[in-house]
Amino acid sequence: MFGTDIGIDLGTVSIIVYAKGKEGLINEPSVVAVDCNTNEIISIGEEARKMIGKTPGNIKAIRPLRKGVIADYDTTEKMMRYFIAKAGGKGWFFKPRVVICIPSGATDVEERAVKEATLSAGAREAYILEEPVAAALGAGIDISQAEGNLVVDIGGGTTDIAVLSLGGVVNSLSLRVGGDDFDEAIVRFIRREYNMMIGERTAEDVKIKIGSAYPERKDGESTMAIRGRDLLTGLPKSLEVTTATIYRALLEPVEAIIAAVKEVLECTPPELAADIIDKGVVMTGGGSLLDGFSDIITERTNLPAIVAENAVLCVALGTGKALENLDLLKATGTFSTRKRH
Repeated sequence: MFGTDIGIDLGTVSIIVYAKGKEGLINEPSVVAVDCNTNEIISIGEEARKMIGKTPGNIKAIRPLRKGVIADYDTTEKMMRYFIAKAGGKGWFFKPRVVICIPSGATDVEERAVKEATLSAGAREAYILEEPVAAALGAGIDISQAEGNLVVDIGGGTTDIAVLSLGGVVNSLSLRVGGDDFDEAIVRFIRREYNMMIGERTAEDVKIKIGSAYPERKDGESTMAIRGRDLLTGLPKSLEVTTATIYRALLEPVEAIIAAVKEVLECTPPELAADIIDKGVVMTGGGSLLDGFSDIITERTNLPAIVAENAVLCVALGTGKALENLDLLKATGTFSTRKRH
């Protein structure tokens, strides 16, 4: 009747929605299938994702978000309207309040686009929360204390690394590298080394099943058969790849994230750095689940690194905690307060 307050993790790969007072989360791919002739939306979410790479000429399956920000404003607005309604946010009398996350490196223009799209999609009020702050809240970290906490949130399009203290971001770096880049790196490597083209869904499957940040997985060397198209003959082709092969494919994006973590640590005030030595690094986001990633972070930074429980859901769960403490977070300036033009 009065609408439901909602938290949204607006991800490049998936949208996860928290509805206050309701059990469970809505977790669907951020994909929209559009009829090119009429510009009408055919499907949104999981149903649209299944169409990627398989649509006829008049239908295209698109991701309206790229690198954590809006690439197609109109489609994003319609997609958000769909998820707000699905979460029960459309009340008879009042529109919902919505907490929505953006990468810490988003520009003012990108932030404004997210806020305006949220309001246009049916929100009464829109509160912008930086992703590492939401990830920390969702991981159960008390960021209100005068203590340093280092969070590495590896999403589909971006990686946010931030040192948090007293409810805010002290030092951060947003890297436009994430799970999608892992997939693209695998596609490029297979094409370059084996003259074979595979799709992004195959690459994602390979990453999840046998991918590793180490030459070998914790449970030993793994192999997997993949199918694609031979670039020399144009015919279907099958190939068996190993964990060591995929490790080589993933080396560049993994090293970029490690270098970014080191850069943030180098700029961290000494007193907060001392806290981080004791507490270690908390990793969230789907990319943190890559086998051996926390181990390589530990090895290269000499800091204990742990993957948070429910790592994929941490940002969305953090928006839920923000909704529960809305007045407190507004008073402490936790929400984005960048100047509007």
